[in-house]
Amino acid sequence: MTNRDRPVPGPSRRTLLAGGAGLGVAAAGAQLPLPAYARGRGGGPVPEPLKVSEAVGSGGAVSSVDPYASDIGVEVLARGGNAVDAAVAAAAALGVTEPFSSGIGGGGFFVFHHARSGRTFTINGRENAPRSFTETTFTDDDGNALNFDAVVTSGLSVGVPGTLATWEVAARRFGTRRLADLLRPAEDLARRGFVVDQNYHDHTASNAERLAKFVASAELFLPGGEVPAVGSIFRNPDLADTYERLRRRGTKEFYHGAIGKALVAEAENPTTVGGVEVYHGEMTRVDLHRYQAAVQMATHSRYDGHDVYGMSIPSSGGIAVGQILNLIEAYEDRTGKALADVSEVDYLHRFSEACATAFADRNRWVGDVRGVPIDELLSRGFARERAELFDPERAQERPIPFGFPDGDYDSEPRRGDRQPEPYEGPHTTHLNAADRWGNVVAYTLTIEQTAGSAITVPGHGFLLNNELTDFNFVPLTEGVPDPNLPGPGKQPRSSMSPTIITKRDEPVLACGTPGGSTIITTVAQIVLGHLTRGLPLVDAIAAPRLTSRNGSSELADLGLADTATGAALVDLGHQLARTTWIGNASGIDIDRRKQTAAAETERGGGGSARVVTPT
Repeated sequence: MTNRDRPVPGPSRRTLLAGGAGLGVAAAGAQLPLPAYARGRGGGPVPEPLKVSEAVGSGGAVSSVDPYASDIGVEVLARGGNAVDAAVAAAAALGVTEPFSSGIGGGGFFVFHHARSGRTFTINGRENAPRSFTETTFTDDDGNALNFDAVVTSGLSVGVPGTLATWEVAARRFGTRRLADLLRPAEDLARRGFVVDQNYHDHTASNAERLAKFVASAELFLPGGEVPAVGSIFRNPDLADTYERLRRRGTKEFYHGAIGKALVAEAENPTTVGGVEVYHGEMTRVDLHRYQAAVQMATHSRYDGHDVYGMSIPSSGGIAVGQILNLIEAYEDRTGKALADVSEVDYLHRFSEACATAFADRNRWVGDVRGVPIDELLSRGFARERAELFDPERAQERPIPFGFPDGDYDSEPRRGDRQPEPYEGPHTTHLNAADRWGNVVAYTLTIEQTAGSAITVPGHGFLLNNELTDFNFVPLTEGVPDPNLPGPGKQPRSSMSPTIITKRDEPVLACGTPGGSTIITTVAQIVLGHLTRGLPLVDAIAAPRLTSRNGSSELADLGLADTATGAALVDLGHQLARTTWIGNASGIDIDRRKQTAAAETERGGGGSARVVTPT
């Protein structure tokens, strides 16, 4: 039985009702006040909050990519809500201000550390494939893969959304407020509008051609046929009405009612402008009715005296991040040199080799299938065996062959094939929340690549995901089983890596990022930079990034490739490719005396860190 198949027992009813620090739901009828900045006079647009990359204080903290979402989350904490309440309210706000990366048309993974019990829970809100899907759904009559871009911008890419079900499960089982009350601030934000920043403008502009293919998307996101200008006010009254309807009628309106009916109709037969034809979708109302967000066991590994918790399958994030950290420790044992003591070049060399190795194993073994060897992939024995390939003086030839996590690590290690790097869309969003009682959330949510399928549900104001293109269209390697082919009701593999790290059962770090398959490497680099290399969290987030995912080259951002460190890595055999940004991360550093919320300083125009009571 895999981690995904193991149900997590719920807390007792007594625990559920035991106040803000515990798990529970507020009494019926309790009202969550709107954030202070949203209670202005005259119903005008919501003023633009400041982006702040670091906030230090107490009483609770929130960090995300967006100042509106972080403000809403920290206001929930200030009013007595717990970390789960804050995370759900902030996520609903991201559906308004980050509609191209998140929203109720998508899915995600929610990791929650409960202070009182010392346990870490996860909620799997990943999208499901329709029951009609098979391994050949994304191939033509000759067995060749369909055109990727054509599938993305179509109904065929749309999976059954799980975000709203995630919020409902989180609020009911782990929160202290009703979901209806947690949606109110986002509803108000959508109705009154927010100030368009450069990041929102650029996301719209880069997807304008796709959005213009669909009537509802063009009307909503390209008013008057134009990309909204920076500094203008963007309102989404349809989404506000949708949130209001969900508040009044509950999530059944989405999975069983009128909203769901409209969603399925649009996915099955997208309303395109004249002359545009796209693939029709296969989702049915039965597929939507049957969706459930499952509470699962977290992945667990150990690193440098810490417990590392992440998301299990269908995510590869918790497994791959854990394996990277295990490999780093195995390299230390192999070389006799601690990571904290080596040069920046040697650190990044080790990091790159660990990442490429973990991706080789992830691509072969991890997917939404039975029998994924999770425990062996996260074992120290497997890490020691895989570390035998490591050369401190030279990068391994890419792609690195996959290994065999079979439990036999004393005999001659077996080597698999060298597999190509599969594609995964680069856009998502992430938020973190911690409360005064020690509860912590790391939550990554997505509609896949920027603007998802580009299909807006008419009259409801939200985009549909293109999550099913995270499946491999055809096997990566002929003759080698591929765990990430499509199938009926199957969930595509993900790299989302919301991560919570504890020490002696007390949380010390929550972090995550968008970025497709680069999510795994970004999270691992932040963890290593902060916990091992001694960087303050905000500096670990801001540091130039390297991502090696077992392809022919490695991406390096913020000018890293043009530095002396980059040149030295090239001398070691690394093939560096320049890119502007890798990810848009955020996190919270936690100790008994203070909480430090941290976000990007530059990527995505900067993120937003907040605490309830600043130091």
